[in-house]
Formats: sequence, C-alpha cells, structure tokens
Amino acid sequence: MGTQKHTGANELIDRLATQVGSRDLAIGLLRKRGQMEQDSETLTEAGRARNAMTASERAKDRAAKLSGRPASQYSYNVKTNRATLKRR
Repeated sequence: MGTQKHTGANELIDRLATQVGSRDLAIGLLRKRGQMEQDSETLTEAGRARNAMTASERAKDRAAKLSGRPASQYSYNVKTNRATLKRR
C-alpha cells in the first residue's frame, strides 16, 4: 500500500494524494468533503481535526461512525488499514 508512508498525523493531503494518484484530485475531494476551503489550500476546522489524526485513529473513527460504537472498541491492523472490533 503506497499510503503506508503517510500514516502519521498532519499528512492528510499527501496521504490522500498518494491514494488517489493526484494532488489536484485530493484537494478536490477535501473541498467536496468540507475539509478544505473552496478558494485556497487551507484546511477547515474539520480538515484540521482529521489532519491531526494518525492512520489508526482515522480507521477507528471510520469504523465507529459506521457502527455507532465507540472508537475505543476497535483495534487497528496496519497491513490492511482497517479497524475491527476487539475480541473479548
């Protein structure tokens, strides 16, 4: 996975650009999501919050939003960039 080198915090644009293959496309997606200002390359409050997250935090956040469970109930797999429910 090419985005494994952009797994830390403060790499939102680089990670997404690597994922989609184009910096311009990444910026367009961030603007569409409301994470970047429409007239500049400045991140919005939501974008800054997402940018501050690590890959692990983002994966857990995605899983939590889909399930309605707390992010703390998930564990992260670095190889798949996915969060799964912790086993009890």
